[in-house]
Amino acid sequence: MAKQRKSTDPGGDGEPAPSQAFAVPAGAVDVASIDTDAAPIGPQSKSDAADAMAHLAPRLARLQERLYAQSTAGETRSVLVILQGMDTAGKDGVISSVLGMVDPDGVHFATFKKPTPRELAHDFLWRIEKQVPGAGLIGVFNRSQYEDVLVARVRELVPKDVWSQRYQAINDFEQRLTDRHVTVVKCFLHISRAVQKERLLARLEDPTKYWKYNPGDVDERAHWDSYQQVYSDALHRCSTAAAPWHILPSDRKWYRNWAVAALLAQTLEAIDPAYPPPALDVEVEKEPGRGELNQRLTVGARAALPAGPGRARLVRVVARRRRRGFGRWPADAARVMFTMAVCTRHRPAPRGPSSSR
Repeated sequence: MAKQRKSTDPGGDGEPAPSQAFAVPAGAVDVASIDTDAAPIGPQSKSDAADAMAHLAPRLARLQERLYAQSTAGETRSVLVILQGMDTAGKDGVISSVLGMVDPDGVHFATFKKPTPRELAHDFLWRIEKQVPGAGLIGVFNRSQYEDVLVARVRELVPKDVWSQRYQAINDFEQRLTDRHVTVVKCFLHISRAVQKERLLARLEDPTKYWKYNPGDVDERAHWDSYQQVYSDALHRCSTAAAPWHILPSDRKWYRNWAVAALLAQTLEAIDPAYPPPALDVEVEKEPGRGELNQRLTVGARAALPAGPGRARLVRVVARRRRRGFGRWPADAARVMFTMAVCTRHRPAPRGPSSSR
């Protein structure tokens, strides 16, 4: 009997939803004890993950389009995906593989590196708030406000009485985002120390990846245990009902990418964005009325044209285009023709022969 293939659809076959399967455990968190190579739900092989991603891609694209479309009618909802993880965890890979499946015009990307002197002169959330996605967008933070309770703490960049207060400031900030209809999706890309070593060495073996190698990553690796502790604290203290954390096993890139895509799809489906109602009379736009509308637009455009040879020339252009089958003009055709008319009206007069030689 052939082995039954496990469903790769999030929540399929009675599996828990991604938000449940990857949820931060209740109580104290110890990320060092959480498996980085697990696959609690979804695809169990690289080939199955490829099939699952192919299935998720059109769903994500449709959901994102609806999210963006409804913002044109005044809906304010947006999504913010926060990606955190140790060096080589795959933040860039997720952005390429998952966010690459949707229209880039509907995505806002932000990367937070070492703060500049100007940023340091402000509160630590100042540079973060400036990058919050607007209505209808999916925002992606490659690193985030959590750097200020991770790196700042491990490297002792600020005293304890400063970083210890930032957890609550972050929770308050994320609650404000939720109140503004920004759904926050926080993803901790969890890798093992051994896999990080493999990926760092791989960058030195491939000339096309030399540029990605940073000796500073090796320096940070020396603080591995400290980072495991501060990540555990951040996930415990900042996983709230408004903005819960998710721990995604990331030793296997194909599973990591699927997990983020599945979590994003679940988030968008919960929002359930909808296409807005038409802002015009659809019946008027349909054939055969469309031809009458085109005629009215053309007449309106002619009325906007200046008198003289410019008018006659543009009218001939319109007529010629209509004869050649370009009669389906956009609804703003009159405005386009008016612009052409203005350009013609203000065209400089031809210069005569120069009097000086």
